[in-house]
Amino acid sequence: MGSIDLPKSPNVFHPEKPSAVGSRNSLAQEYRDQQAEVNQLLEEETNKIIHHIASKLPKDVLERLDIMGGLKEKLYNYMNQNYQNMFNRYMVTTEDEMVKKVRNFVDKEETKVLARYTPKEIANLLDEVGGADKFNTGEIEKSMINMYGHLQGHIQRGVNDLENLTNSILRQKTDTGAFIRGENAYSIVKCAFKDNLYKSKTVTDVKLSVNILDAELISPIYHYQVTVEYLIKELLSKHIIENIDKEIEKLKDQRIDQGLEELTDSEIIFTKMTKIEKFTDDNSEDSKSKRYDLISKTVMDRLVGLRAEIDPSEYDQLNIRENLKKIIDIENIRTRGFNTAVNSITSILDTSKMGYQYIENFKNARELIIREYEDTDAAQLPDERYAVKMRYYDPAQLIEERKAYDVQMKSFENEVAHLWDVLEVIYEGGKPAFKVTDFKDLAKKQRNRIRKDIKAKTGEPMYEDIAKVWDEIAFIKTGETEVERMNRTYIYEKNKVHQKIILMRDKMKAMYDYRYPVERRVMEDRLAVLEREFNKFDYMINPYHIQPGLLLDVDITSLKRKKVTLNGMANVLNEFLHGVSKGFQDAAFASFSRRRSTVREDIAQSFAADANAENAPASNTAAPAQAYLDMLNTEEPASSTALVPAKSGRGRGRVADAKPKKSGRGRGRSGSRGRSGIRQI
Repeated sequence: MGSIDLPKSPNVFHPEKPSAVGSRNSLAQEYRDQQAEVNQLLEEETNKIIHHIASKLPKDVLERLDIMGGLKEKLYNYMNQNYQNMFNRYMVTTEDEMVKKVRNFVDKEETKVLARYTPKEIANLLDEVGGADKFNTGEIEKSMINMYGHLQGHIQRGVNDLENLTNSILRQKTDTGAFIRGENAYSIVKCAFKDNLYKSKTVTDVKLSVNILDAELISPIYHYQVTVEYLIKELLSKHIIENIDKEIEKLKDQRIDQGLEELTDSEIIFTKMTKIEKFTDDNSEDSKSKRYDLISKTVMDRLVGLRAEIDPSEYDQLNIRENLKKIIDIENIRTRGFNTAVNSITSILDTSKMGYQYIENFKNARELIIREYEDTDAAQLPDERYAVKMRYYDPAQLIEERKAYDVQMKSFENEVAHLWDVLEVIYEGGKPAFKVTDFKDLAKKQRNRIRKDIKAKTGEPMYEDIAKVWDEIAFIKTGETEVERMNRTYIYEKNKVHQKIILMRDKMKAMYDYRYPVERRVMEDRLAVLEREFNKFDYMINPYHIQPGLLLDVDITSLKRKKVTLNGMANVLNEFLHGVSKGFQDAAFASFSRRRSTVREDIAQSFAADANAENAPASNTAAPAQAYLDMLNTEEPASSTALVPAKSGRGRGRVADAKPKKSGRGRGRSGSRGRSGIRQI
């Protein structure tokens, strides 16, 4: 087809003109009735959803739910707006742009290579002889891939919106599942929903923390201060592991070709360990060591202590270490991982219409802070808002974070215990001298009678003489093992602090009733401060639960009935995790290149007897097929053995007998013995 046969589109933007940019009508579609097609599709999909809801919900709920009215209309309108506006217009524009690119390419090639009077046969011959370098369509293919890639992104975003809104309609609530879908649920460190402090009935606050481990990052992240020597050793280590994996794959193929059993998971691990010595060793002082096969010891010695920056007074462009550092810097090994994560989260927020007014990128500290609004006063901010904090942690940082967390937890315990002691002293000092106020006073008053009337007879010790191990606030804490000491949850300590705060508030109400002396006001103010600060601390992420890698901390505030920010951030988080994380990979499932069961010889269906297989000629490849046909045409097929008792040379032994019968009865007339081919007895 020449270029004159292709439709040319006007260089205008119009929603109705055929083949215009942004039009819903295309010459490439030959004036199909697109509106009727879209209406049919939307009607079918809406009915499917309504039918699904009707089949899942109980009958009494369906009677109260207006399925055929409001719900169907909302689904139809939502799908119509998103699907038609997004898919139809973008698809038309894509088709027209592709047609123009093909037309321009054909014009260019005809003008450059072919004469106007060249017959079509010669043109086809030249096209076949020339090859990919003469008539290259790579650029057109790249353009098509880019266009359909963008189209797929828009469609996927619309489908995600529809999925989240449909789930929220069916559940009538918002939970953790609305944020992270199943394949990324393992990355959640903490997700907590709580009522807003200022508007508890209408607004909800959500805390979501996602931890992406180092091994799961698509592009590794390094701290800015890491040395060049460390980066090069990391690259060498990756190269060694890749070579070991290649040798393991070769070993697997060799064992399969030899008919041996596959390596088990443990055998693969041990084989990898034994092959490490082939590529490296621990002798870092010997220049002839295997670890210096790729990079010599003299080069590595020059990189000791070299970090991201060199003192300008010592910088020399011709030095070896400066040029080695320049190679690392050109490849952006140090910065590309964190920069990729920053670009990903910001671009997704922009395309998802989740704008932000405040962003602070601490590049050297590997930390990013994004807020929808610049102000931080919660009382002045709107009810729909979000804040994102992304930070990369290495093992050394987590150790320091855990130390600070331990100190802060101990400080809260001390402050709450001090207020508890003050309240206890005031409570005991305000009791009447000869009046029973609580159980403690009653037990003290009856102590002597208990000693004489009960304990003297039984010989048991008095209550006061028994060591008190339960403080009546929290149950006795179990002993710690090394696991608990290395991974402290502080659940017991936090519950005890919460319980003390509740007990102190109740005790103050019982002590003072409707009286408000200065002591009560001071203690209540102190209790309110401790409770507010402790709730903030409890809302934070426990660093003992974080592993080295990227931590994404999201704070969301949204209206309970609208949930606009909640739904928007759900799509943002899923797209971000898909673009940055490789996800969890089970090595047990990924370790098999090809299974031996797919190449076993005993799976091949052959009707030759095992005893005759050795004497059969190797070139007779049609024997199994011919034997199968002869078996079907014999007087007594193999399937009849289920009905006829086995005899000598008959029964199950006939399956392996490939020699055809001399009798021609039934040959070509299999239908005369019934549809199954079994002889009637």
